[in-house]
Amino acid sequence: MSFKSIIHDMKEEIGSISRKGFEVKLGSYGLRSRSHRAAVHDGLMAAAAVDALKQSCWANMPPELLRDVLMRIEDSEVSWPSRKHVVACAGVCRSWREITKEIVKNPELSGKLTFPISLKQPGPRDSLLQCFIKRNRTTHTYHLYLGLTQALTDTGKFLLAARKCRRPTCTDYIISLDANDMSKGSNSYIGKLRSNFLGTKFVAYDAMPPHAGAMTAKSRSARLGSKQVSPRVPAGNYPVAHIAYELNVLGSRGPRRMQCVMDSIPASAIEPGGVAPTQTEFPLSSVDSFSSISFFRSKSSRTETFLSGPLSGQKEGMLVLKNKAPRWHEQLQCWCLNFRGRVTVASVKNFQLVASAENGQEHEKILLQFGKVGKDLFTMDYQYPLSAFQAFAICLSSFDTKIACE
Repeated sequence: MSFKSIIHDMKEEIGSISRKGFEVKLGSYGLRSRSHRAAVHDGLMAAAAVDALKQSCWANMPPELLRDVLMRIEDSEVSWPSRKHVVACAGVCRSWREITKEIVKNPELSGKLTFPISLKQPGPRDSLLQCFIKRNRTTHTYHLYLGLTQALTDTGKFLLAARKCRRPTCTDYIISLDANDMSKGSNSYIGKLRSNFLGTKFVAYDAMPPHAGAMTAKSRSARLGSKQVSPRVPAGNYPVAHIAYELNVLGSRGPRRMQCVMDSIPASAIEPGGVAPTQTEFPLSSVDSFSSISFFRSKSSRTETFLSGPLSGQKEGMLVLKNKAPRWHEQLQCWCLNFRGRVTVASVKNFQLVASAENGQEHEKILLQFGKVGKDLFTMDYQYPLSAFQAFAICLSSFDTKIACE
């Protein structure tokens, strides 16, 4: 029996049990009118679905057999789009989901992006995950895709989306899991990038704590709709990176120079045996619960103050990244970097980030590279200890207009 036929049988079985359970429950309540039936529809359907899963033979499969089946599926599906079957298995029921989460390794070990939480986890240690960004100038949106082939023109697997919002004193880039819903009040909002007025300093915020003990930025909270946010939800603006571009009026100092302080990653993470914080799951048990998250709107004066200091005062113990210095090519009469074929168009936005050593030197290992390959197409390759979300936020800072940097 093929995997598709198994899924089809499961849907039919669960659907029939759900309908029967729902009809029995309605009868036991003695609800005769249509209005009464509609009043309890949602609750009964949820209860019927739970009963259906309990009675389903798929939910009661022997754990040893289920684990063997899921391991075979995981091993056979190396890349997207075939990995959607692994995700489908995790959505069958709780027992399937728990075993699938145990089998599917995080990107650091597997080099694969499977579940949404993978976008918040560090990339592989020994290789770059190849992604690309598509820019839409009309809608001011940016879409991040995982490259499915070595070609720079494939359709890719959608990962994240961002929308640019101009404000009087700053610019915000709202980052979302959903390309069709990019607002702070959406269920898919996961963070943002905010710039200062000149576009020379940026702070990347995570909507959820990137690690235990993370401190939220000071700001005034806002109500979401008419409901007060539940105090048990750890939501807010958690700084994960500070990005700064050196002032370079009229390009007198050559190419752009940038520096990133990773608030959530210790400097020891890049050393042999070093460990970077890794989120294992979203703090909320259901994606639907994201609608109850409180989002914060910082006052412009506080934002400017917060953007002005951290790079000089919070470096100790944190990973510091800086752009790899380009070399001057005499024949081409331009500054050059070796992107190993991943960048084909010269642009002031192109960069490679490496870790900055304590003695002022730089490591050779490239942790993030970003560059132009078309009019509105850019490659983004990253690896440990950066996550896709952090790398995307850093690359978004390169798109912003910089009045005093070029």
